[in-house]
Amino acid sequence: MDASWYVLLAILLGFAIGAASVHLLGLAAQRGRQVMAIASEPIPDGITAMVHVLESAGVVLDGSNQVIVASPGAHALDLVEGRTLRAHEMADAVRRVWSTGAAEVLDMTHRRGRLGGGHDVQLRVRVAPLGNRFMLVLATDRTEELRLAGVRRDFVANISHELKTPIGALQVLAEAIEAGAEEPERVRSFAQRMQVEADRLGRMTKELIDLSRIQADDPLDHAERFPIAQVVDVAVDRNRVLADAKRIRIMPRVLEEADVLGSEELVTMAVQNLISNAVQYSPEATHVGVGVRVVDDVVEVAITDKGVGIPADEQERVFERFYRIDPARSRVTGGTGLGLSIVKHVAASHGGEVSLWSRPGQGSTFTLRLPAAAAPAHKETP
Repeated sequence: MDASWYVLLAILLGFAIGAASVHLLGLAAQRGRQVMAIASEPIPDGITAMVHVLESAGVVLDGSNQVIVASPGAHALDLVEGRTLRAHEMADAVRRVWSTGAAEVLDMTHRRGRLGGGHDVQLRVRVAPLGNRFMLVLATDRTEELRLAGVRRDFVANISHELKTPIGALQVLAEAIEAGAEEPERVRSFAQRMQVEADRLGRMTKELIDLSRIQADDPLDHAERFPIAQVVDVAVDRNRVLADAKRIRIMPRVLEEADVLGSEELVTMAVQNLISNAVQYSPEATHVGVGVRVVDDVVEVAITDKGVGIPADEQERVFERFYRIDPARSRVTGGTGLGLSIVKHVAASHGGEVSLWSRPGQGSTFTLRLPAAAAPAHKETP
């Protein structure tokens, strides 16, 4: 073949390759412009504002699963780190929704915070597409809701168990009386025991009603002003008979007069319960101290006994409903396990607290702390 033909073929091939290259470059440029347009497409109007006003945690992600908007709640729950989701379960759910296009709801445990190991929170998470390009993640903290549900379940279980004991005892004693109707001494003994169980059932019912009333009502909504010394006098007087039966001296000592705002009836009930516990769990022929002082505008009522004391690992639990350190001893004293729970709720409803110091073999001191009422303003005489 003549060399000129080779030159001509080379020129034609060069033109073909050049044309193809130009075409491919054009397609690449067009594709690049499309990608840039998609990447630069703004989030729909209102989405950012909506996420930032959500009460729950909200996060918006783009197609590459990068966080582009996160609400304050999401940061508070520590869901976001940089531009990524911290929780692997949440990120996996996002990928599944991208794949299926169907919204997904899941319950998960999330470790919030990284200092000191953090702590677990229970979240309900909803993941849903937001148009074709974005993904919305909403998370609600259900930790407190689930805790309260557990408390309610425990309360129902506890009250069912506690009520079974006196009711069952009354039923058995009634049958025993019927069987021993011709033995007056046995009937008298059984009747006395029935009276004890009936009294215990009555006290438990009253304390349950008191506890429910305290939890349902806010005493500061209709607060009255009353002197703490008067509360102590009434509470001591209500425990005189019980103390005299055990030859225990109740020794009140008011170091400083002060007033408290709230419900005088409820505060008296709390102090009365603390004194009653001290008397019941103290040995005979000892004494119970009741001291009142004011420290930094806080009224402190301290009740000290000479009882057996409370082990350190039990001290946090004594304020739980129906919790008793020694159930057998409580049956003897007639305790219901609700008294200290009532004290705790009365203190909290008045903006105060109750604390415990105790050492086995040396006794216990329960201290009720309540805010002191401000001194009343005096009008100047014209």
